[in-house]
Amino acid sequence: MLPIPARRRVPLTGLLGVVLAALALALLTAPAAHASERTVSGGRLDWGVRASFLTYVTGRVAQGSWGLSGGAGTVGHSQFRFHSATGGYDPATGAVSAAYTGGVRFQGHVDAQGVPELDLTISNPSVRVTGASGTLHADIRSKARGSGQVTEASGVALASLDLSGVDLRGGSRISVTGAPATLTTDGAAAFAGYYAAGDPLDPVTFTADTLDPAPDPAEPAPDPAPDDEAREQDEAADEDEEEGGDAEEAPDTAEITDAALDWGVRRTYREFVTGDIADGGWELADGAQDGGALFRFPDGTGELDAEAGLLTAAFTGSVHFTGNDLDLLVDAVRVEVADGSGTMTADVTTADGTAEDQPLVTFEVPELAVEDGLFHLSEAPAELTAEGAEAFGGLYSEGTVMDPLTLAVAVSDDAELPPLPDLGSEPVEEAEPEPTREPEPLAAESTADDSSSTPVPLPAAAAIALLALAGAGYLVRRRTTGARRATTPSEDTDKETTER
Repeated sequence: MLPIPARRRVPLTGLLGVVLAALALALLTAPAAHASERTVSGGRLDWGVRASFLTYVTGRVAQGSWGLSGGAGTVGHSQFRFHSATGGYDPATGAVSAAYTGGVRFQGHVDAQGVPELDLTISNPSVRVTGASGTLHADIRSKARGSGQVTEASGVALASLDLSGVDLRGGSRISVTGAPATLTTDGAAAFAGYYAAGDPLDPVTFTADTLDPAPDPAEPAPDPAPDDEAREQDEAADEDEEEGGDAEEAPDTAEITDAALDWGVRRTYREFVTGDIADGGWELADGAQDGGALFRFPDGTGELDAEAGLLTAAFTGSVHFTGNDLDLLVDAVRVEVADGSGTMTADVTTADGTAEDQPLVTFEVPELAVEDGLFHLSEAPAELTAEGAEAFGGLYSEGTVMDPLTLAVAVSDDAELPPLPDLGSEPVEEAEPEPTREPEPLAAESTADDSSSTPVPLPAAAAIALLALAGAGYLVRRRTTGARRATTPSEDTDKETTER
């Protein structure tokens, strides 16, 4: 009988080496963190800047005003809404980068020549979040007090955001409500010295929808070699083009393949409708869309003659305003352009009946320039007509400035209309921040929707290696110093609410 070999004793240091090697291999083979990053697509940012600043601008001292651009709107009590978030989100770390569209311009202290001493534009804000803090950036155009020097800068770090107690890890939607904001040094400079760094600003609320990570693109298939018949057809077509035998001049008048008209009527009118006096609202029908600060009338048809400067287009969709002593239906919207001037007409129905094809507003059209099959007139200033003043029940007089009008007309199937402002999903209710808890056991996993806290599990091999390493470490501690009770510091994460 062969002798049984004696069992070899493996040194503890050897065991540790094996465990560490397994851990390193598992971590090296783990998928990269960026593979799970998601693309931000759609969302809104609501911010009042600073309540006292708005009061000052429109008060008896500055006697100024503010205006919106880029599809920005208003919501709630003196808050501005920016739209169409784009950027990225890492569910593993909770890092967010979301850029929004729209702007607001403040003007005040206007002199006799109509030049404002106070002139500040905040546009295209973006939010960058890392851990429990974030930064609000924006494009700034500001006029210095005294000298009147105008400065413009992109991506200025305007405010610091306190996100204590907010965990954005894990999920597919970001929703943060009322994050406290304080002015940065660069932000104080943008405000032309009206405020100092560290001064509180209005809290910031923002949302962002995200998309699933895009799959890795596959290698494109090589183009198939053309056969003899296809080669002969291509050569014949080239010869015809060179000889000009089949060439035809494009007609002067082009048929519209698609078109859209964006118009918010008037901001103060929308606020009147939903305010305490009218206590009403509006309904959209027949394909009209709500972009937050404007209504889109789609599916335009008609003709465009760029050479003659003529355009006729009819759109679908209607908007119906109702409230106390208020009933106004606008539908069958049309646009006509001639001699550098445009008119928007519509069928208007009130309690007194329906008036067809009523001119509502006029606007200027410098030229009907078509580029890549698309004519695009962005935010053209619009004035109320006499018929429009009557349609609005005398609330506004003829010549009143209404919301700007945006017109997009495609005369080619390949041309794409600009997208409607994307406000994303409705915000979710935010739970009260919870105190910091001790870490969950490594083997435990949880799932979460939206932007709740979700631990990110390591690969299985890494988890096994960590458990083995923990056991070996325990043996070492027990042999040298004895076991000790682990302690976890507790931190109060409740945050104060900033009120305006």
